[in-house]
Amino acid sequence: MPNSTITIRELRVRTVCVPMQHPHRTASGVVSESPLVLTDVVTDDGTIGHSITFTYTRAALKPTADFLASLSPFIVDQALAPREISRSLASRFCLLGTQGLVGMALAGVDMALWDAMARSHQLSLVQLLGGMNKPIPAYGAVGYDGVKGSAKTAETWAKAGFKAIKAKIGYATVDEDLAVIRAMRSAVGDNVSIMVDYNQSLTPQQAINRLRVLDREGLYWVEEPTLAHDYLGHAQIAREINTPIQCGENWWGTLDMQHAIDASASDFMMPDVMKIGGVSGWLGAAELAQTRGIMLSSHLWPEVSAQLLSVTPTAHWLEYADWWNPIVAKPLVIDNGVASIDRKFGTGVEWNESAVEKFIV
Repeated sequence: MPNSTITIRELRVRTVCVPMQHPHRTASGVVSESPLVLTDVVTDDGTIGHSITFTYTRAALKPTADFLASLSPFIVDQALAPREISRSLASRFCLLGTQGLVGMALAGVDMALWDAMARSHQLSLVQLLGGMNKPIPAYGAVGYDGVKGSAKTAETWAKAGFKAIKAKIGYATVDEDLAVIRAMRSAVGDNVSIMVDYNQSLTPQQAINRLRVLDREGLYWVEEPTLAHDYLGHAQIAREINTPIQCGENWWGTLDMQHAIDASASDFMMPDVMKIGGVSGWLGAAELAQTRGIMLSSHLWPEVSAQLLSVTPTAHWLEYADWWNPIVAKPLVIDNGVASIDRKFGTGVEWNESAVEKFIV
């Protein structure tokens, strides 16, 4: 990373709620809007770095924003050094814990700092990290929409050039899960990979019973069949089932990931750039994955994640979601199922200010 004598001058925080054009249904509930904390880090050379923090529920929006804003005294007048500031903040809050809302706030600062660093040198995040843009395959999301709805959405993604789709399942019976999977297969053909996500809705034994049936369907992976932090439960499922198990979006920091690796809980892994600790946390996760040869995919944050996957030795799939596109000035472009990140400075996150004003809370 280029040496920096740039100093942080200001931390700004705003909150928005972006309604979803199509509510995203899962076995664990419905996501109908995106409550987001928008963070700006302003430096003494006039550079502004941006980040998005997704709080999942509106109830967590103000507490997260307030905590994030309270971090200002710990970073203002400091040198723009993302990894050093990340370590310093993690140490400062180790007794409180760096999971949950605290972890989300720390990651929001970290992502904004890395964006500012790259922009200050007129580089993309990939270039700043010493990498090159690479073609990153993306998959499209299918909600918990039943047989007809799931097949229709899957077909739409396939017609747009996507080579993989991921559907929410976890219906009342395995026969219903099976019907949805087969309807999607019929809609997209044999050349599109299908992943499924149970959103933690089963016990380990329920998952084993169901997945023994689904093992015959040629699924690319089964995601989070049981509780995200039940590492031993996921390890038991992975031993019993032939289809690869995918976990990671709900792990907080690289230590959670290390616990999962030690337990052999997941064949593939997919960190969430916010929950794993921002850009700094992702870089640690990528190193962990490389040492074990574990394929790493992303969860949400498509603009940032596409660039991080470009510098990840075991890069796998980009999860594409357009939930936040209305407030992003130049959303990530997917061309024939592949992410295009050319000609972007920073992480690719920049505000559509008119939309931000429209959705501001």
